[in-house]
Amino acid sequence: MFRFKQFEIVDEHCAMKVGTDGVLIGAWADVVSSRRILDVGAGTALISLMVAQRSPEARVTAIEIDEAAIVDAQSNVANSPWSERIEVVCGDIRTYQTQRCFDHIISNPPYFLNSLHSPDAARTTARHAATLAYDELMGAAERLLVEGGMLSVVLPTECAARFRREAYGRLWLARLEDVVTCEGEQPKRTLMEFRRVAKPLMPRCSTMTIYGRGGKYSDEYRLLTEEFYLGF
Repeated sequence: MFRFKQFEIVDEHCAMKVGTDGVLIGAWADVVSSRRILDVGAGTALISLMVAQRSPEARVTAIEIDEAAIVDAQSNVANSPWSERIEVVCGDIRTYQTQRCFDHIISNPPYFLNSLHSPDAARTTARHAATLAYDELMGAAERLLVEGGMLSVVLPTECAARFRREAYGRLWLARLEDVVTCEGEQPKRTLMEFRRVAKPLMPRCSTMTIYGRGGKYSDEYRLLTEEFYLGF
């Protein structure tokens, strides 16, 4: 069990455990004006719970294809303060249908494109883009976002350029932040926000460092996540 300030996460059945990627995108995504949010590949529902905490008026749909992960997601949502505002759906985003579109889609998507698959089928589903290609996620965003809606994702930096190519002409990059694990290293993760608008945007780009010299959390990372981590 992983305890945050206002909720707890059980990840007993989910192949992908609580990690920094999910916390990053859950804290970074701009949900201030979002009233309908879709968490794609929800896993334990960590991101859904984070954005529900951050946006008190939002209704969140957490969609996850893995039935084992759904068990944890449903439990975590039911035991949270926001159970009435979060719907957990076991389904495939590629065929998911809804009568109302979303203001914001958030995802920590599968990202291993060419690496060997794990012998654990559930872990492979959670980590490999073979189960949700980037163009399929883009297609879902085009279909399910309102005009002006947003798509926020976190990916390994090495995959970010490919994802941006898939988005070209469909959704426009509005914000990008590279994430450096330790000061002085190269970025390992990239946070990206795309918008469904009619013309290209001038993206805002920046870099965040998680650990400063000496191994202490940086001020910027503490500020981003202080609503969640018990130690901040």
